[in-house]
Amino acid sequence: MTPSAGKDPEPAASALLSMPAIAAILTGTHDDPFAVLGVHPAGKNYVARCFIPDAVNVVAETLAGKELGTLERRDDAGFFEGPVALRKIQPVRYRARNDGGEWIVVDPYSFGPVLGPMDDYYIREGSHLRLFDKMGAHPIDHEGAQGYHFAVWAPNAKRVSVVGQFNDWDGRRHVMRLRTDTGIWEIFIPGVEAGLAYKYEILDRQGTLLPLKADPFARRSELRPNTASVTTPEIAQVWEDEAHRAHWASTDARRQPISIYEVHAGSWQRRDNGDMLSWDELADRLIPYCVDMGFTHIEFLPISEFPYDPSWGYQTTGLYAPTARFGEPEGFARFVNGCHKVGLGVLLDWVPAHFPTDEHGLRWFDGTALYEHEDPRQGFHPDWNTAIYNFGRQEVLSFLVNNALYWAEKFHVDGLRVDAVASMLYLDYSRKHGEWVPNEYGGNENLEAVRFVQTMNTEIYASHKGILTIAEESTSWPKVSHPVHAGGLGFGFKWNMGFMHDTLQYMSREPIHRRHHHNDLTFGLLYAFSENFVLPLSHDEVVHGKGSLIAKMTGDDWQKFANLRAYYAFMWGYPGKKLLFMGQEFAQWREWSEERALDWNLLEYHLHEGMRRLVRDLNGTYRSKPALHARDCEQDGFEWLIADDRDNSVFAWLRKAPGEKLVAVITNFTPVYRENYTIPLPVAGRWKEILNTDAEIYGGSGKGNGGAVQAQKDKTGALTATITLPPLATLMLEQD
Repeated sequence: MTPSAGKDPEPAASALLSMPAIAAILTGTHDDPFAVLGVHPAGKNYVARCFIPDAVNVVAETLAGKELGTLERRDDAGFFEGPVALRKIQPVRYRARNDGGEWIVVDPYSFGPVLGPMDDYYIREGSHLRLFDKMGAHPIDHEGAQGYHFAVWAPNAKRVSVVGQFNDWDGRRHVMRLRTDTGIWEIFIPGVEAGLAYKYEILDRQGTLLPLKADPFARRSELRPNTASVTTPEIAQVWEDEAHRAHWASTDARRQPISIYEVHAGSWQRRDNGDMLSWDELADRLIPYCVDMGFTHIEFLPISEFPYDPSWGYQTTGLYAPTARFGEPEGFARFVNGCHKVGLGVLLDWVPAHFPTDEHGLRWFDGTALYEHEDPRQGFHPDWNTAIYNFGRQEVLSFLVNNALYWAEKFHVDGLRVDAVASMLYLDYSRKHGEWVPNEYGGNENLEAVRFVQTMNTEIYASHKGILTIAEESTSWPKVSHPVHAGGLGFGFKWNMGFMHDTLQYMSREPIHRRHHHNDLTFGLLYAFSENFVLPLSHDEVVHGKGSLIAKMTGDDWQKFANLRAYYAFMWGYPGKKLLFMGQEFAQWREWSEERALDWNLLEYHLHEGMRRLVRDLNGTYRSKPALHARDCEQDGFEWLIADDRDNSVFAWLRKAPGEKLVAVITNFTPVYRENYTIPLPVAGRWKEILNTDAEIYGGSGKGNGGAVQAQKDKTGALTATITLPPLATLMLEQD
C-alpha cells in the first residue's frame, strides 16, 4: 500500500542505518552523506535521517509545515532517524527542540542537485563560459525553498564541507555532494542569507584536515585581516551606460584618443582620519577630477581581494571579489556606471600570472597542486615568492578566462591591463640554467600560457564588443597586439616599455650630455608601429627607491619643472596612447606610497598647479586634434621633420590623419633659448601655436612665437618656418 501523508508506516528493520555509518556521519568522514541523510525509500515507505547537534526531539514536516512523523534519536550527538508519511521523495524540514527552545532546520540532504549534465559536459570540455554563475555561492530558489547553492572544484579531496556563520563552522553539518565526472562538490543550503561569512573545510586524500579555504569563485570577501568569503546576492545595478558602450563598440580603439589615469584606489585621496575612501566617495571626487583633467580612462591597480596592503593588489586571493577595502561589490558597479555616464572608461589591472601562497588561498587547494604546477620549476615564482597557475590544466584555464569575462559582464569594465605577461610567456623567466623545464620542442616558450592568453583574448573580444585588453609585456615577443587568427596573442594594445625606459634615461641626463644620447629618443620610432602601443609612465617608475618623475629631472627646480613639462608634451605628441600614474600630473616630489594620500597641498604652488594645467591642456589638445590620435598606431600618422639635430638636442615631427589639419611637434631639450631656428614644414602659410610648455600659465618663462609662425619658401625653394624655441620646452603648431 502506498503511504499517504498523515499515516505513520513502520520502516523495515533493514532501513535503519548501521552504527558505523552513523559514526561516520557524526565524525564527518562518511563517503557520501547524500546516500543516507535526507529522505530515502524503506521498502514501500520512506525514512528520514538528519544530524542536528544539540537537538533532543525532532519532528519531520513538509516545507509547508505539515507534520510527517517524529524521528528517533539514534545517537545523543544529534543523529535522528524515523519513518515519514510521504508519497514520494521531496524536500522536508525538521522542527527541533531542546531545553533552550524550538527551531526549524530545512534538510539540505532532501534536495536534488543544482548542476546538471550539460554543466558537467561543458566544464569537462573546458568550454563553459558562465562558470561564475554556477561556481561559488549563489542565492537561488530550489525545489520550493530559498537559500544558497555552493559549488567548488576539489577533485582530489576525500570530503568537502561548507562551514560558516550559518552552521557554527561545523564541517559535519554540510558535507557536499561530489560530482565525480568533474571533481566539483556542490550543496544547496536552504535558509542561508546574504552577508554571512563562509569557507570550505577540506579533507585531503589521506583524510588530513587542511587549513580552511576561501571560495575561489567568491564574489565578496571579508575585510582584511579576516579572510572568509561572504554570501552575496547578484548585483542589482540599473545600468545607464548604453551610449558609452555603444560608442566603443562601434569604433576602432586604435584610432580613438586614449589617455589613461592610473590610480591606486587606496591612496589617491584619503578621509581626514586617514581611512580609505569608499567607492561612492571615490565616485564623488575622482570622476569629476578625471573629467576635468581630460583623461579618457581610469585604470585601477588590482582591486580583486588581496590580503596584504603593500602588495598593491598584485598578490590576489579572490579574483572574483572586489576588495572589501572600499565597500560592497555594488559600490564598484555604481562607480563604473557613474564613469560611463560621463564618458569615462574603467580599466582594471588583472593578475592571471601568479597567486600568493597564503594558506586560505588557492595553493595546495585540495591537498594537491590543483591550481599551480606541482614542479616548483614551473609552479613557483622566485621573484615574488608566489605560485604560478598551471595553464595547461583545462579547469585552471577556464577559471581564469571566466574571470576576465566576469568583470566585463557583471561590472561593465571597459578593459583589462594584463600584468606580467612576459613572466607567463617564458618558461625561463627570472630563472637560471637548470631551474626551468623546456617545452616539448626544447624551447623556452610557455606554449600553455600562450594558449591561455589567446583563448582569453578570443573569448572576451568575441562576447564584449568595445573591450580593450592591454599587455604589460617587456620583451620583444612578436605580435602581442595582433589578432589570434594572424598568429598573434590577441591583445588590443601593449605597453611600450622601451619608450618609457629610453626616454626617462635621456631625461635623467644633464642637457649638456644629451647630444651624445640623441638616439635614445629616435630609436623608438624604428619599432613604434610594430604593435599597438600605450606609452606608460606607470606606478613602476615611482616606487622602490626610484623617486618621482620630477625628481628624475636634472637642473635646479625651475629646470626640473621645465624638463618635465617638455617631456610630457613630447610624449603626448609621440605616436601611441598615453598613461600617467596619479600624482605625476602635478609633479609630486615624494615617491608614491600606498600608505598615504597624494600630496594635494602642492597644488597651492604655481609650478605644481602649472604642471596640472599643462596635463589637462595636453589631454584636451590630444583629444580635439585627430592628427594627434587618429593614427597613433600606424606609420602614416608620423613623419620626421628634424631627427638628427643632436648638437642642439632638438626633435621635430609631423602628426597627421587623413583629411585633418597637420600638427608639428617641436622639442628643445636644452636650456638654451633659440631664436630664428629653422624647421621644414610641408604646407605654406600660417601655423598656429596651439601649445607651448614654456607659457607662464604653466610656470614657464613665457617665450614663444606670438601665437603663430609663417611657413614660406626659402632661397632654395624649400618650405620652412623661422621660429623661436623656448628653453627646455615643447611646441605644437597646427596648420591654420
